[in-house]
Amino acid sequence: MDGALLDLLARWLHFLAGVIWIGHNYSSVVQRPAWRPLAAGDLADAGSPRLQAVINREHGTFRWAAVVTWGAGMFMLWQRGWLPGALALQGGLAPIGIGTWIGTAMLVNLWFVLWPHQKKVLGLVPAPVEERLRCSRITHLSSRTNTMLSIPLLFFMAAGSHGGWLFG
Repeated sequence: MDGALLDLLARWLHFLAGVIWIGHNYSSVVQRPAWRPLAAGDLADAGSPRLQAVINREHGTFRWAAVVTWGAGMFMLWQRGWLPGALALQGGLAPIGIGTWIGTAMLVNLWFVLWPHQKKVLGLVPAPVEERLRCSRITHLSSRTNTMLSIPLLFFMAAGSHGGWLFG
C-alpha cells in the first residue's frame, strides 16, 4: 500500500476512534454532570433501571476505540520517524510527545483502573454489594480524570502541527 494512503487511513482511523473515545467521556459528563452514587438496591437487583442504564452505556466500544486511537497515533509517529523524539520530548516534537504521554496515561487509566472496577459494578466480576458501590465511585473519578486529561491532550496534539516551533 502506498505510504501516503496508509498515512491518510491511519490519520482518519486515529481521528474517528478518538472522537468515539473522547466523545464517550464528554457525553458521560453531560449525562451525569454530578456524582450520584448508586444505592445498594440498584446493584442487588439485576433488572434495576439504573444498573441497566449503566450496562447499556458500558458496551465496550469506547474501550476499544481508545486502543485504536492510541495505536494509530503511535503508528503515525513511528511511520514518520518521530516516535523516539516525541517520547523523549525533543524540540519541536515535544508538544506531540506530551500529547502522546497524556494519551498513554489515559489508556492505562481506562484499561487498568476504570475497566477492572467497572466490571465489578456491572456484575461481570463477582463482588459484594459494598465493593461494587466503592468501585462505582472509582469508575466515576477515573472517567472524569480521562475527561479532564483530554483537554490538554487535544491542545498538545494541535500544538504539534500548529505551534511546535514554540518548543524548538
